[in-house]
Order: sequence, then C-alpha cells, then structure tokens
Amino acid sequence: MSTQMGFREVAHTADWELEAWAPDLASLLEQAARGMVAISGTRLQPHEGCRRSLDLHALDAESLLVRFLTELLWLGQQEGLAFDTYRLSLAPGWSLHAELSGAPIASQEKEIKAVTYHNLVIRRTPKGLAVNIVFDV
Repeated sequence: MSTQMGFREVAHTADWELEAWAPDLASLLEQAARGMVAISGTRLQPHEGCRRSLDLHALDAESLLVRFLTELLWLGQQEGLAFDTYRLSLAPGWSLHAELSGAPIASQEKEIKAVTYHNLVIRRTPKGLAVNIVFDV
C-alpha cells in the first residue's frame, strides 16, 4: 500500500475481490464504494446530477461496510444511480450518515450481484485500516 488511501482489484478464482485502505473507517467505506464502482466499469451520465442521503446502523464495522455497499448496489439496480462524491460521517454505535452525489448510470461493464462476508475482516495497519471485500458476480 503505497498511498494513504486507495483500492485495487485482487485476483480471485470465481468472484471479484477488492482491497481497500484508508486512515479511518469513514474513508475506508468511501474507498470501498469507489473501488466497487471502478471494478464494475460503471460510467455516469454527464451533467445529470442526483443526490441521496442514507442513514445506516450495524452491529460492527464489517456489517456497516456490507450494508453501505449493498445499499449502493440496490440504488444502482433499482434506480439506475451511481455515485462519485461521498460525504460520510460516523456516530457511536456503528451508525453512518452518508450524503451521496452522482448521476444515472450511463453504462456498466460487469454486474455485481452481492457484497459478501467471505473472509471479511477490517484490519488495523500502521497507516490506518484495510479490508479485502469479495463480491458475488
């Protein structure tokens, strides 16, 4: 991990795997969302902005990550929306408030069916947090 925040696709035998890293949990959730959009090859329609707000609660950090990404997938599948701007704030008790900006999806190369809990562990690193996420495709 050469930069403080980021994501990269990881080779996986059947599904897709993404590694994300960031200095804190809110930034890690954002990098995971950006990575999910990138590995699916999602392109947004230019000049057609939209906004959404989300309030999510979970039992732990991993569950919050899965709930957040699953909600983004649902918005893509049901409303045809994707996002490129994320304002995320965390509250005690694993609560997330997200202000999202994006646009309708212009095209998508590959479809992600679900975010899985397979080997999902958010780990502490010397620079912050890191996680590997497996997507069902």
